[in-house]
Amino acid sequence: MIDQNNSKSLLAILVMVFVFFIILVIFAVYTVKAMKDSDDIKTSVDSDDAQIAVIEISEVITSSKEIVEKLIKAEEDKEIKAIIVRIDSPGGTVGPTQEIYEEILRIDEEKPVYASLGSIAASGGYYIAAATRKIYSNAGTLTGSIGVIMNFMDSSKLLEFAKLVPNTVKAGKFKDVGSGERSMTEEERALLEGTVNSVHEQFKNDILKRRKEKITKDFNEIAQGQIFSGQEALSLGLVDAVAGLWAAGRAIHTELKLKGEFKLRFLKDKKKNSLWDLAESLEESITDLKLGNILGQKTLMYLYAPQFSGK
Repeated sequence: MIDQNNSKSLLAILVMVFVFFIILVIFAVYTVKAMKDSDDIKTSVDSDDAQIAVIEISEVITSSKEIVEKLIKAEEDKEIKAIIVRIDSPGGTVGPTQEIYEEILRIDEEKPVYASLGSIAASGGYYIAAATRKIYSNAGTLTGSIGVIMNFMDSSKLLEFAKLVPNTVKAGKFKDVGSGERSMTEEERALLEGTVNSVHEQFKNDILKRRKEKITKDFNEIAQGQIFSGQEALSLGLVDAVAGLWAAGRAIHTELKLKGEFKLRFLKDKKKNSLWDLAESLEESITDLKLGNILGQKTLMYLYAPQFSGK
């Protein structure tokens, strides 16, 4: 009995230490970001009177709200003649990615929208880029990863070790599909694979809406989750040109025959420097530290994240 209690206590302590460590990391990252955002220096390529707006999409995509708000702001600003979506993201959840894609398609009918790929624009990051009329990529950008993933962690052995016995009451045999409390059945795996394959087809179809005539190889062969460098993506027709952000901006300035000096306007997020903003950010981060989110993502993802892969 003493050994059993010691095991439970040790497990609880390890979990608490892990959560505390994550909170410290989040706090440190937030502090550095807040200090960086406090720099308001403007340059000739970051100007409020520029005719080309840059909307940055970075990190994992979990919400469309802020990005769509910026897109609409740029759309409604008569001084802005073109929009560059600067993508530096491995992708994210399916729903928000599709919402951003749809807004770009709509806006591009009236105001040209382009994509510039940073260090990584994979999976959902590429999905969004595919909505634009032209994609510029660095030669060494990681892109592609045209696929869908769902992750589930089988925690049954951990529960067994901790002498915990889960009890689930459900109506519908698939209601707890993906539960970490037990191993997945073959029937459940087949069900989820059907859903994943359906969403994969949505991904491929949306890419082909804008790039069907540009892709140079069998699309099904290059849409199996592989990643490509920007240079490789160019040869496959997944991107239109190899160029960095500023080179792309100058090319767009020339293409649209914009008057005046070439400048870019970076649409910034609202700064969060107050203690209240910090508290809100920490609350959101702590919410994400649920056991299910730590051990596996139980949602459809357009995401390049090999660290999440399992069997």
